[in-house]
Amino acid sequence: MQKEIESYVKLIIENTIGYIEFFHPNRNSMPSDILLQLKKTIDEAGKNEAINVIVLKSGGDRTFCAGASFNEVIEVDSAEKGKAFFSGFAHVINAMRKCPKLIIGRVQGKTVGGGVGLAAAADYCLASKFASIRLSEFSIGIGPFVIEPVVSRKIGLAAMSQMTIDAETFFTAEWAKEKGLYADVFETVEAMDDAVKSLAEKLSGYNPEALKQMKSVFWQDTEHWDTLLIDRAKISGALVLSEFTKSTLKRFR
Repeated sequence: MQKEIESYVKLIIENTIGYIEFFHPNRNSMPSDILLQLKKTIDEAGKNEAINVIVLKSGGDRTFCAGASFNEVIEVDSAEKGKAFFSGFAHVINAMRKCPKLIIGRVQGKTVGGGVGLAAAADYCLASKFASIRLSEFSIGIGPFVIEPVVSRKIGLAAMSQMTIDAETFFTAEWAKEKGLYADVFETVEAMDDAVKSLAEKLSGYNPEALKQMKSVFWQDTEHWDTLLIDRAKISGALVLSEFTKSTLKRFR
């Protein structure tokens, strides 16, 4: 019997490029411990002088990130625990925002909910044609409150609203490119990986201080997100206690 691969977050440094990879056997869904590890790893890479540029990727060849772990969400039994859980994505997004290194997102497949937030929090994102996106939160009784600021910042409020309201639709990778989430979309994962590697190597040869200063410009006027995203996590944390959400999640479990 084949043993199931365990979840992980790892950092590999190659030629001044820090490759941060996360993985969970359930379609790269994100439980609290993986979110915490990811946040800490991004912080670590940001401080590592051996790294000039960061690539954020997930393991496996299918789903980039399925969002929050339903198995963990269904166990939430208080508003405080709910807030703590949804704060996980808030902490990762804020870590990406405040990281002094440019972050390239590599999206190889479908991404849902909080995974869309991770793609939006990357400074530059490349994807394969399989990387369709969905914000399914309304369909389970909550909403994409935590990731809204970062997604709206990247694709605009109109597109964010469209995705939020049409909660059961996967929007194509080309649609995401048109809206600005992806800088480019590739026919194959191999072509995407070549482009990610080429861009990362090019950026890593530029003046690190210029990259750092430019990143601070990219994220200007987001300093209040430390508080804002946690406040949004509180909203989701309360909604997840509803009978609607609990019964819906049990069907997906």
